[in-house]
This record gives sequence, C-alpha cells and structure tokens, in this order.
Amino acid sequence: MPGGFVLVVGPSGAGKDTLIRLARAALADEPRYVFPARLVTRPPSAHEENEELCEAAFAQGEATGGFALSWRAHGLGYALSAETLALARAGRVVVANVSRWVVAEKRARLPAVTVVAVTAPPELPSRRLVARGRRGGERAIRAEPSRRRP
Repeated sequence: MPGGFVLVVGPSGAGKDTLIRLARAALADEPRYVFPARLVTRPPSAHEENEELCEAAFAQGEATGGFALSWRAHGLGYALSAETLALARAGRVVVANVSRWVVAEKRARLPAVTVVAVTAPPELPSRRLVARGRRGGERAIRAEPSRRRP
C-alpha cells in the first residue's frame, strides 16, 4: 500500500496536538502509522511534544536537506526529519501537525498528502494560548467580537 503524509492544520490552540495524541493511541497497534515528534526551536511543553532544536541546527538542516519539510511561524523554526520522507516512500503514513501556510508547497513536494483541518470557535484557541503563556492569546481575546446583539 502506498504511504504518504497526513498534515494536520489549524490555528494555534484549536486542539491539533490533542487529536494527534488520540489518533496515536487509537492506532497504537497499527505499525503503518507514524507520529513523529516535530523539531522546534523551543523546548517541549506540557501542551506540545517536540524535540528541541537550536537555531544553528535548524539553519543547517534547512541548508543541507536534513528535513522532509520545514517552516517558520511565530518567530520559531519547525521541521520534520528527512527520515519521515523515507518512511512515507516505504509505505508508512506520517501524521504531523504543520503550518497551514505550507500545505500547497508540501503537496507539490511530498508523496500522497492528505490535509486535516482542525477548527474551533475563535475564543477557544485564544483562551488556550493565554493559559499556555503564549504570545498573541491575550490580544486575540481582547479583539474577540462581542456576542451582544444591538
């Protein structure tokens, strides 16, 4: 069976990592599915499992083709190792949280890309980001449209 990528996209705080954790648990006995840790230029947290990568290592990985895919968002570097591309080509299905802004490019470069878009009411991601101490969450809550009717 052909492998490929399932790219999970949506706004920060919408629940992408939670859905991926649930899928990983549900597919634990299915060796065809792979849930790689993202490489990120920040330490892991209780809300996001990732492998920390310093800026120099990220820049080197991008320059030398050390990543299957990489992107920048919110001032940070994100990547999936080159091994994930080899796994997909060998028939495995790689499931990963990526930026929605890189999907078109990745569809052109990666084998068999499926996109899962996660959505949530605007106030939910904002509150989650505030709870995590992430930039932009407070601003998003203040900018939230009023629910009062005129």
